[in-house]
Amino acid sequence: MSSLNDNSLSANSNQSQRVQRLIVGRLFVIFVLLVTSWLWYSSGDQLKLEDLARGPFQVLIVAIGLTLIYFFVSAISKKYTAQIWAQLLIDTVLITWMVWRTGDLTSPYITLYIVSISISSLYLRPRPTLAVSVICVALFLTMSMLTAFGVIQSFGIEHSPSKIVQIVSFHVVAFLVVGLFASKLSERRSSGDELKETARTLANLRALHERIIESIKSGLITADLDGKIYTINAAGVEITGCDPQEVVGTSIFSLFGDIRHQIDLSLEAVGEGEQHPRFEADLQTPDGFAVRIGYSVSHLLSESNEPTGLIVTFQDLTEIRSIEESARRKDRLAAVGRIGAGLAHEIRNPLGAMRGAIQVLQSNTPAESVQADLMDIILRESDRLSNIITNFLSYSRPKIGDHEENDVCDAIRDTFTLLRHSPDVRPDHTLREELPPSPVIISADIAQLKQVFWNLSRNALQAMPNGGTLRVRLETIPNNRVRIIFDDTGRGMSPDQVERLFEPFSNSTSGGTGLGLSIVYQIIRDHNGTISVRSIEGEGSTITIELPRVDHSRIAQDAANGAKHSPLENLLTVRDEHSEISP
Repeated sequence: MSSLNDNSLSANSNQSQRVQRLIVGRLFVIFVLLVTSWLWYSSGDQLKLEDLARGPFQVLIVAIGLTLIYFFVSAISKKYTAQIWAQLLIDTVLITWMVWRTGDLTSPYITLYIVSISISSLYLRPRPTLAVSVICVALFLTMSMLTAFGVIQSFGIEHSPSKIVQIVSFHVVAFLVVGLFASKLSERRSSGDELKETARTLANLRALHERIIESIKSGLITADLDGKIYTINAAGVEITGCDPQEVVGTSIFSLFGDIRHQIDLSLEAVGEGEQHPRFEADLQTPDGFAVRIGYSVSHLLSESNEPTGLIVTFQDLTEIRSIEESARRKDRLAAVGRIGAGLAHEIRNPLGAMRGAIQVLQSNTPAESVQADLMDIILRESDRLSNIITNFLSYSRPKIGDHEENDVCDAIRDTFTLLRHSPDVRPDHTLREELPPSPVIISADIAQLKQVFWNLSRNALQAMPNGGTLRVRLETIPNNRVRIIFDDTGRGMSPDQVERLFEPFSNSTSGGTGLGLSIVYQIIRDHNGTISVRSIEGEGSTITIELPRVDHSRIAQDAANGAKHSPLENLLTVRDEHSEISP
């Protein structure tokens, strides 16, 4: 859409062109008039200069001079209406002079008054057009009276007073009638111009409205009172993941669920003068992703302030809720770590003493006795409890990783090699690796990454008790990062399980303590990475890890420039992204 300055320049250009057309047009009319007069007054078939009418010829000479002046004035002045008025008035005076010189009341050029009035309707508004006709009447009357009373010389035929009154009255009435019709024509033309301008303004406003609607970051849907969708903006399409052509015409309840009660509450609050209440809902995209949205509803009002539809504005809260949950999780983990670290030490010390005492008693007990079997059970359970405490201490106070440049593909291959020889893999399990042939170098603690890959792989195998396929893929993505994806065809998880997957001591799908995936989350966080989960019950799970790559070209450039990295670059900026999908 054009700016206001562009519109102003366009309007000025149109006015300038109108003035120039009037200048050129009047010169052309006078030239045609001169040629016509020459042909009319010439005797015989030969055109002679002496037969040229002196009145029109003199007017042509004056018009040429005026044309030059008019073009000069139009180039330096922007008062186009005043220029049009000046040209019409000067033309009227010239017409009066030419009528006087060519026979006054009997002049054939009296009709030029009508031409002048008609032209004024094309350039002036109704009242100025009528004013031009009155000026023509005044000049014609003045010229007629001056010649009739002998004040100025008459070049026409002498008429009786009654004949003069008759001729003058006829022309005056004709001028006024033509002026009246010309003013109506001018009014219609002005209305047409105003209508075009109004249509242009409405088109500009509509384009501006559409641009604003498409530019806002919030989703916006308009619907009728029954919930049938009229429009959806670009942000709404991006959030919902729907095709706008398929959404328009469908019910809003197919997107947001049954929100009739929320709509009633919103409209009731607005009717009472309160602010629009905000609601939240889960929206499932066509790709199967669950999106958490916050929305509000208001009435779409007509010009008479009558409700004609609904306006639903909504935002994607998935990432915000994920950040909030991450913050809450970190607070819980910090509290668990502080309390549990001391508690774990207090448990480990008596546990070690108990294990030592049992070993002493076992040495004095016959190997085939029942007491020996019970002591073996006590020792195994104490070892299991010690492993739980060790894992918990590792989780609450993880060691600082030794980050070095390593090929992440080799870490995945080593993990799957060990996994194929583990008792967790059965003949009905299929392990697939889709890795690039060239090395993918990242800066990481390779032992911790192998622990991540091992825990995720074992959990995937345990989620496939009836067999299935575990696939790991590795791909490079923009922003100098690498993406590792673990896919399984197991039993999947519910949205609530996905939400609490990385919390310590959560309900584990494998029957363990729930610390394994919490340690995975912390290791990925310490590597400045992200981890997200997508799962459908009965169809399997997908866990995606993103880690930063080593940019050798940047390191070399920084070294060459002597660049010093800010400590802020080493801060942990991990976010956890949960994509929950209900069945």
